[in-house]
Amino acid sequence: MIQTSKMSMDRERVLRRKLHQLECHFTWALTKGDIDLPKVLNSLEEQLKLDFGKKEALGRGYCALAYVKFLQGFQEEALNNLMTSVKLYIEHHEEEFHKTLIVTYGNLAWANYHMKNYTECESYLQKLQTINERYATEASSVPEVLGEKGWTFLKFSHKYYERAKECFKKGLELEPEDSECNAGYAIALFRTEIEDFTMENSPTIKQLRRAIETNPDDDVLKVFLAMRLIRYKRYDEAEILVETALERSSDHPHVMRYAGKFFRIKGCVDRSIALLSKALEQSPNSSFIHHQLAFCYKIKKIQLLQEGNHHAKGSWVQQIRDQIIYHLEKAIVHAPCFITAMSDLALHYGERREISRAEELFQMTFQTAKEKNDDLYLVSFYYAEFQLHCKRRQALAIEHYMQCLKLNPSSPEGKRSYYSLKKIAEKRIRENTQDGEAYAILGFLHKEKGENRQAIECYEKALSYVDNDEYLRNLCDLKMSIQ
Repeated sequence: MIQTSKMSMDRERVLRRKLHQLECHFTWALTKGDIDLPKVLNSLEEQLKLDFGKKEALGRGYCALAYVKFLQGFQEEALNNLMTSVKLYIEHHEEEFHKTLIVTYGNLAWANYHMKNYTECESYLQKLQTINERYATEASSVPEVLGEKGWTFLKFSHKYYERAKECFKKGLELEPEDSECNAGYAIALFRTEIEDFTMENSPTIKQLRRAIETNPDDDVLKVFLAMRLIRYKRYDEAEILVETALERSSDHPHVMRYAGKFFRIKGCVDRSIALLSKALEQSPNSSFIHHQLAFCYKIKKIQLLQEGNHHAKGSWVQQIRDQIIYHLEKAIVHAPCFITAMSDLALHYGERREISRAEELFQMTFQTAKEKNDDLYLVSFYYAEFQLHCKRRQALAIEHYMQCLKLNPSSPEGKRSYYSLKKIAEKRIRENTQDGEAYAILGFLHKEKGENRQAIECYEKALSYVDNDEYLRNLCDLKMSIQ
């Protein structure tokens, strides 16, 4: 009995060592806490519908879907999806030892190991050994594996975008003409490029053009390129690209949703709503589309409020606010950890004077952001807006604007926090030239921008009007930093 137990443990240990050397979802450090599983599940299921008839793409989709199901605890369903993936790959390539099966066989080995089907696990490890011997290359250097890994990182979490970029880049070094890696690299750059480039030296624009060359039928890429071109006021070329994409792929939900986003950015809100509504008919569970529609209705609300005569238009504003809330609620049903949508929804509850409901959702959103270590600056910004505009509690608003600015000064919300704080401080100083706290806010803003001498002047002025240990500490730290 003891001998049998020891043999079982040894077998398990050997398997575990071999499994950790594989290239598959189980070894790619996909942390469950980083992934909004319902959102990824919806996205993958939608992609499977779009890929209908494309056996290789479906094989990759079912392989990724299986991993999500495994994370959700549906092990048998995961196993069935993996067997579907194997069947599709074999039908497409007409062989069971093609390199495109590396990831699926790896997932099958891991899934069977977790389910204690050790004999099955060993059989898949043997299949992988046969593939490795046949291609005489490490799995980590197979372009098809790098492509599948890159797409997985792109789909599973924004935290993995940089890793996706590295995978596609390595894949292109091995096969520069690979259309999948060219498309993936273009999208990864699109989602990560934050530096200021001219149109001529933008890596994203260059790679999108390259990807379209190798994927001339991919109309989604054309819309991505159009969205980047309008940054540089290349409206004519951008609009031609979008109209061409819509003409060629008028019923493609991804073309419609991104074209809808394009027209919103361009200022054509009604056309954006029309396209997004049409896309929603095909993809009713898309948190992205619901969020984009909420965005459009927010613009309409702001336009109405800016026109004045708020009392006469109050019912219109309320109707539009109700539309915003409807779409934000739908967005978080389909993506329960969608922090931006949760924060915006809480703010709109506040605008509708549902204060306790707003507070409850804000606290839940803060907790989600802390647990995921993600987007805390966003929640801080929206909560500051809520405190300032819905509850008229300026002190709390200042605290949370500062928190947002400290956490992510270069984000749109960080920049808006900066200008909100500046506006508050300057208004208070106009009303009372001896407002020490207002000068301290300006000191904080200078400090965050690295303008230490101006910050010192503001903190000294603040301390001349009010005794405050924190201001004094900040002043001492600043003086130490410039000595």
